[in-house]
Amino acid sequence: MVVPRTRIRNIGISAHIDSGKTTLSERILFYTGRIHAIEEVRGGGKGATMDFTDLEREHGITISSAATSCQWHDTQINLIDTPGHIDFTIEVERALRVLDGAVMVLCAVAGVQSQSITVDRQMKRYDVPRIAFINKMDRTGANPFKVVEAMHDALNLNALLLEYPIGAESDFQGVIDLIGMEAHFYEGENGENWVKREIPHGLKQQAENSREKMLDTLSLFSEEMTEKLVEGEEVSQELIWNTIRQATLNLELVPVLIGSAFKNKGVQNLLDAISLYLPSPVDKDCMTATVVETGESVDIKLNSEAPFVALAFKLTMESFGQFTYIRVYSGTLNQGDTIYNSRTGKKVQVGRLVRIHADKREIINQAVAGDIVALLGVDCASGDTFCSSEIRVALEDIFVPEPVITLAIEPKKNQDLDKISKALNRFQKEDPTFRVKVDKESNETLISGMGELHLEIYIERMKREYFLDIAVGKPKVSYREAISQRATFDYKLKKQTSGPGQYAHVVGYIEPCEEQFVFENKVFGGAIPKEYIGGVEKGFLEAMNLGMLEGYPVMGVKIVLENGSHHMVDSSEFAFRMAAQQAFTQAFMKAKPHLLEPIMQVEVETPDEFLGRVQGDLSSRRGLLLGSSALQGFTIVRAEVPLTQMFGYSSKLRSLTSGMATFSMQFGCYRKA
Repeated sequence: MVVPRTRIRNIGISAHIDSGKTTLSERILFYTGRIHAIEEVRGGGKGATMDFTDLEREHGITISSAATSCQWHDTQINLIDTPGHIDFTIEVERALRVLDGAVMVLCAVAGVQSQSITVDRQMKRYDVPRIAFINKMDRTGANPFKVVEAMHDALNLNALLLEYPIGAESDFQGVIDLIGMEAHFYEGENGENWVKREIPHGLKQQAENSREKMLDTLSLFSEEMTEKLVEGEEVSQELIWNTIRQATLNLELVPVLIGSAFKNKGVQNLLDAISLYLPSPVDKDCMTATVVETGESVDIKLNSEAPFVALAFKLTMESFGQFTYIRVYSGTLNQGDTIYNSRTGKKVQVGRLVRIHADKREIINQAVAGDIVALLGVDCASGDTFCSSEIRVALEDIFVPEPVITLAIEPKKNQDLDKISKALNRFQKEDPTFRVKVDKESNETLISGMGELHLEIYIERMKREYFLDIAVGKPKVSYREAISQRATFDYKLKKQTSGPGQYAHVVGYIEPCEEQFVFENKVFGGAIPKEYIGGVEKGFLEAMNLGMLEGYPVMGVKIVLENGSHHMVDSSEFAFRMAAQQAFTQAFMKAKPHLLEPIMQVEVETPDEFLGRVQGDLSSRRGLLLGSSALQGFTIVRAEVPLTQMFGYSSKLRSLTSGMATFSMQFGCYRKA
């Protein structure tokens, strides 16, 4: 059965770690009939459907995003469950890059947490409309109104509650739908009997007040609704739904629903909201792509009859070959078609097309614009664009954050060198935030990633999947280098050998700036011909990547090229590249260089009785305490701490708080060491 494009929802579920994303995904699959029994993340059974790897089940966290597809009434929902841990943020980044809409899950007790802020920033980066689901309404201290307030204050979102809770904490029974003005209850062993009744007498007034506030907010987006409210007329459900949908698609509103996934309450309402308010592939604006040959921008519109264009957003290597997850933006792809990789220019024969359901595969014959599917056995890199022969364009790549932590590794047996090389090549291909390099001086193999857990998972995978015995060095921090003041350069490269010589002369200055790298060309009168300017910029960039103090990349430098000279015969782009590298070294050492260290944003949730110990320990780690917020019996402490001081923090925190506190951290900024 071909589902109309207007009835498809490509959505992701994103949130702070432990907000209940995977538990919610499990309920969505159960209520849509995709699975017939509910498993829990830490339930001791088979484990949640979307956390299907052994490591995910052992750690009780999502490590890689998992895709599935299910049907809610007449709507097909293509769903990606993403990790909450900051170490696996690339999984969220690339999922949001290709999705049309998202569900942002927030804890009813903790509200907006550090990773909620990161997820919000990622959704804004890709203009992804979202619905918010306030989960864990059954927990002590649950307060959805406080969470909505935090969404306004901390995330600057126009959050609008569409439901009112019936009870809270252990007494949470269901929700009042403020649009239909009905009370919703969830009966049966797994809440599968969705019962609608009259609003309990004691809550009628609160529900009416909340509905009035909701309609007031919505009237800002609809003149028709404003007129009806002014004239005292009844506002129809259809008008409310359409107004919410339009404001959500325009990124002017975030509808908020409430429930408890673990207690099987409120999930069916969320499924209705996904269908009603989130965009179909047809609703999304056309994608902008770049024509490879000319560099011109073109619009790619959702049209199954147009030339084929798709983005490879995720790779996984499996025993029978590489799985390439693609989002089809235009055209139709059939099994056996020949397509082109616009980065390499190579032809690709499509052998097998599959639809993914967690760790299960369903072979399909065709994918059309708006679909998310996978190709089997196609060699490519994450972020590559595939096209048909009529068009060769490149879609915007995925934002990849820089790694902050490095470990030295080596196999304990020399005969395992080949195996370790194979494993590292595979992991690098799958995960753009996992980097490998060999230290030229010590000849050590260095792996870099987003955090201790990130690298720990890959080391564990090497042991399990490749049966490797590995020696691991102490973690090293990825510092950066920067300059403190302006400094000039005037470098002349002049080499004469028996063949053609090398001549290049560059004059200018470098100075600190806010951006990563800025290059400004102020050369007039052809002192350096235009065709060599690109070589100068390339040379400066190469020098910055090498670093001068400790070999770490340099950041925050503006380079202004003011003058220079060239030779009619001996000058070349290569000569100007070499001259620029030497000129940068010359100026860098005069510009008072210094090291920058990564500062992490740390959030600790601790029982009140341990608050003093936690704050004292963070201060002893050179931490800057930013503030705290009180929950019932718990306090959330926020601080900025240098990454060097955070190694081994999880075990220290466990011993300080008898294992009762939890923490999360994410990269904040670089600061002078």
